[in-house]
Amino acid sequence: MSALKDKLKADLTASLKGRDEVRLRTIRMALAAVNVEEVAGKEARELSDDEVVKVLTKEAKKRREAAEAFRGAGRAEQADAELAEMAVLEEYLPAQLSDEELRALVDEAVAETGAAGPQAMGQVMKAVNPKVAGRAEGGRVAAAVRARLAQ
Repeated sequence: MSALKDKLKADLTASLKGRDEVRLRTIRMALAAVNVEEVAGKEARELSDDEVVKVLTKEAKKRREAAEAFRGAGRAEQADAELAEMAVLEEYLPAQLSDEELRALVDEAVAETGAAGPQAMGQVMKAVNPKVAGRAEGGRVAAAVRARLAQ
């Protein structure tokens, strides 16, 4: 079993004992999403830490989008609940890259590929995505690459 999944299970037990409802609900949801991913496909398998991080990243993104939708609909209480769940999930995710760090990685990828102009965006994205690996949202990376290639 992956170390991250073990940590989630241990934290589930701790939040159950500590009666932390938000944390308990969020970790249960995260473990359920991990279990669904493990049995998806032709045969069941054990997820690696990287794959668990991808699942948790997806779940955090769902919470962020739901919070935005609730805010837009004037339902602040539900938006706050979604943001609280997202905060719990972010504790298990790698630290996000700052704008400067992301720019540096994009510059490095552009130099590696020798790309110039907006038509080379796919090349640069292919080179930069493995370096970013869950530490920045795809939309942010694409915007940084687009801005760099437009220069």
